[in-house]
Amino acid sequence: GSRRAAGFELPVSSFTERPKLPDNYTQDTWQKLHEAVGAIQSSISIKYNLEELYQAVENLCSYKVSATLYKQLRQVCEDHVKAQILQFREYPFLMHRNDSLDSLLFLKKINKCWQDHCRQMIMIRSIFLFLDRTYVLQNSMLPSIWDMGLELFRNHVISDKQVQNKAIDGILLLIERERNGEAVDRSLLRSLLSMLSDLQQVYKESFEQRFLEETNCLYAAEGQRLMQEREVPEYLHHVNKRLEEEGDRVITYLDHSTQKPLIACVEKQLLGEHLSAILQKGLDNLLDENRISDLTQTYQLFSRVKGGQQILLQHWSEYIKNFGTTIVVNPEKDKDMVQELLDFKDKVDHIIEVCFQKNEKFINLMKESFETFINKRPNKPAELIAKYVDSKLRAGNKEATDEELERILDKIMIIFRFIHGKDVFEAFYKKDLAKRLLVGKSASVDAEKSMLSKLKHECGAAFTSKLEGMFKDMELSKDVMVQFKQYMQNQSDPGNIDLTVNILTMGYWPTYTPMEVHLNSEMIKLQEVFKTFYLGKHSGRKLQWQTTLGHAVLKAEFKEGKKEFQVSLFQTLVLLMFNEGDEFSFEEIKMATGVEDSELRRTLQSLACGKARVLIKNPKGKDVEDGDKFIFNGDFKHKLFRIKINQIQMKETVEEQVSTTERVFQDRQYQIDAAIVRIMKMRKTLGHNLLVSELYNQLKFPVKPGDLKKRIESLIDRDYMERDKDNPNQYHYVA
Repeated sequence: GSRRAAGFELPVSSFTERPKLPDNYTQDTWQKLHEAVGAIQSSISIKYNLEELYQAVENLCSYKVSATLYKQLRQVCEDHVKAQILQFREYPFLMHRNDSLDSLLFLKKINKCWQDHCRQMIMIRSIFLFLDRTYVLQNSMLPSIWDMGLELFRNHVISDKQVQNKAIDGILLLIERERNGEAVDRSLLRSLLSMLSDLQQVYKESFEQRFLEETNCLYAAEGQRLMQEREVPEYLHHVNKRLEEEGDRVITYLDHSTQKPLIACVEKQLLGEHLSAILQKGLDNLLDENRISDLTQTYQLFSRVKGGQQILLQHWSEYIKNFGTTIVVNPEKDKDMVQELLDFKDKVDHIIEVCFQKNEKFINLMKESFETFINKRPNKPAELIAKYVDSKLRAGNKEATDEELERILDKIMIIFRFIHGKDVFEAFYKKDLAKRLLVGKSASVDAEKSMLSKLKHECGAAFTSKLEGMFKDMELSKDVMVQFKQYMQNQSDPGNIDLTVNILTMGYWPTYTPMEVHLNSEMIKLQEVFKTFYLGKHSGRKLQWQTTLGHAVLKAEFKEGKKEFQVSLFQTLVLLMFNEGDEFSFEEIKMATGVEDSELRRTLQSLACGKARVLIKNPKGKDVEDGDKFIFNGDFKHKLFRIKINQIQMKETVEEQVSTTERVFQDRQYQIDAAIVRIMKMRKTLGHNLLVSELYNQLKFPVKPGDLKKRIESLIDRDYMERDKDNPNQYHYVA
């Protein structure tokens, strides 16, 4: 510690021969030097010039009296330092520690004493520089003149227990006052603490330990108190401020070695002790309100403390699961479920990116949590995701650009990925896709194909093969229609209906319940012509007409002029009746058209109770009742020439929703049966538990053990397998 030893060089003249010294030279010279040291210690001017004194020291050294000279110098310094202690001894030691003014005066006095000591030792050393550089340097046991001064100051001033305690009490009091927000003399603190550091172990042994204990108590109490009083964001803000202040304290006046234990102490008492409490009290709120900067601060502070990130992770996951569950399980919120899932996913992604520094652990746990909550309610999310995609791919959708649509589909795929029963999605997707294609309501072939390739990439080619088959059928039908048009031109009586047929491969498309309706003779004749044409090309195929998704364009004349209607086949059959008369009852229409009861009610409702009322219902009302009469509306007006009334075909009926779901379950039963038989055929004999775990591995949808048990029983009844005679938990394959 000789940072203040900035002595200056004086010229050294070398002797060639040693001059003869007068007898009492040594004594007189020492007298002179003693006087000079005394003058330095009393801060009065020295009567000799420094060059002369310097020379004198050199002379004495060359005459082998170095040892005596060092001892004498040490004695003079020691006497002076010993005398210093008296001014502190006289000091009243009875005061209380909080008598801060008195304490401050004491610190200033100690500091002055120390500063004087350093200044004096620098001057003394410069006079005795020759001694320091020769004799002292050659004797490794001797401390340098500067170090000797430090040793004396330590032994006689600072090692005095009363002085030391009072100094350290005073320093701690100043630091405490500064921590309470008062302004204190920081340069005084810096000077005193570097004094303690210079005096070797005093800082470590006497100051640092007490300082850290006090810091610990202060922050333990402060943490307890503020956790009660403050909201989480304010509390974390305060912790941050405290960490900054303590860091600054280290830079300004503490020794650098104190930094680690000091910061660790603040972190432990203000954060480590309260990790759970902070998160329980405030995390949900920060996440609900999307408080980005507070969340960033939470993450940064928690990352400083051992176990902090781990506990933040747990709470993060809980939050996602709880919040996500509220989106998914409430049937009243079904219409917004998918949009809310997308918004929630965007929100957590943003928090991970901005606040959690894209931390992998937070990303992975978020995915797991999404998967957990989205499958808490089986089937419905999958169905609604399919319908959401349908709404985006339908004509007339408001998503402005292809890019936007593409972005939405990508986001949907991320949510889709979390779903366990993807077969439900496929069933509804297929049903809606069929309508989009057959009723001509698809917004864009590119978007449709893009979605297909995403599904293929996610679920494999088997998943999308039927959907791709549907597109192929549509393409092939176009080619068939070109040939059919040519065929029709060669007919003797082409008729005045323009027929377009889509030929659907049974296995690819949803199953439609055949509905026998009464077409008019011209339509029937056309169907027969087409059948003859088609089977002429493809003998051995069987054609079955599907009426539900058929549609037509009708020309109509009203008082106001001509209109065209885009209508479903059922609407067509109803409207064509009004060529024969102006008014029909519900029962008459039912007899004539053969349309099934509930389907007919929907159809009449769309014609007489919707926006475009081509028919008038008597009596008025929004539901079609038995006995209602329908009258042709000759006064029909509409701003458009071509009017679409067949949106009804795109609407999903309750029956449709139920039957689509039923079919998925039916299909699952077959898949379970097939998997059991496959496994048993390979293994020949297998225990119940092993069979079940093997099934869990193979099946792509969630199943309950009870369901598997039922399928096993059913297969035993049907003689595909049998129970072991001695062990009912063991099964054998029956070839």
